[in-house]
Amino acid sequence: MPRPLWTGAISFGLVTIPIKVVSATENHSISFHQYHLEDMGRVRTRKVCELDGEVLSQDEIGKGYEVAKDRTVPVTDEELDRMPLPTAKAIEIVAFVDAGSVDPVRISDSYYLAVDGQVAAKPYTLLRKALERSDKVAVAKFAWHNRERLGLLRVRDDALVLHAMRWPDEIRSPESLAPRDVELEEGEIERAVQLTDSMALDGISGFKDRYREALEELIAAKSEGKELPEPREGEEEEPGKVMDLMAALNASVEAARESRGEEGEGGHATVHEMKSGTRGRAAKKTAKTAKSASAAKKPAKKAAARKRTAS
Repeated sequence: MPRPLWTGAISFGLVTIPIKVVSATENHSISFHQYHLEDMGRVRTRKVCELDGEVLSQDEIGKGYEVAKDRTVPVTDEELDRMPLPTAKAIEIVAFVDAGSVDPVRISDSYYLAVDGQVAAKPYTLLRKALERSDKVAVAKFAWHNRERLGLLRVRDDALVLHAMRWPDEIRSPESLAPRDVELEEGEIERAVQLTDSMALDGISGFKDRYREALEELIAAKSEGKELPEPREGEEEEPGKVMDLMAALNASVEAARESRGEEGEGGHATVHEMKSGTRGRAAKKTAKTAKSASAAKKPAKKAAARKRTAS
């Protein structure tokens, strides 16, 4: 089990469930160090006191709140722990709601809740069963990292999961971002729906981080003194300008069907679709045709220029 990030209890009515909070996710991102280009020396970030210029260790650093210019009020961890807050060491369930009623934008980090001792096994299982049978999720409050937070409890593979949530006033309104007065034909909407059907999957577990894989190959090649890997063919397409929305939808639907081994309508693409194609192929074909035409015109222009000079 990963190292617990926090220990406390779930408050479920009059039921108390001792738990340990562990991270539900892992970060597999590749991180880089900053270094001096001239001699490859590491560049580090140090915490320095602005009064005496001394580099400080973590043990010498405390918390403080600036109430006015040149006046800071120190606050210790012990004072924060003694705050009269019912959620200081408890995840207090305050309501149960339908899972579909929660806006995903409000969901933040995720944590697993593990039982803390055998005494927690029965009430933990009781809460899990209640959530499963009611088909609801629990809304809870808890205090963590110097602030009270809103959380969401649900069941995942027989374990309780806590999702940290943002408060309603922390979500910006998208009202000014959506386009206004856009006219769409019914056929365009229907074709877009067909595209969603063609690209439908049973789940998203098959996706992987191809950027991280390519970055690992790059680092391995450089560390072993080998040639850098070549760009993979077929994975990049030049951006093109598709003027016909319906043509783009038709081509996208056919491409999605072909990728699944399904036969398109009538067994082949229509003339309308072939004119559109994909953005990358259309842009490349147009550029190639224009280049060939330009090359063919150059000898004729030069011949005409020599004729005029001779005359």
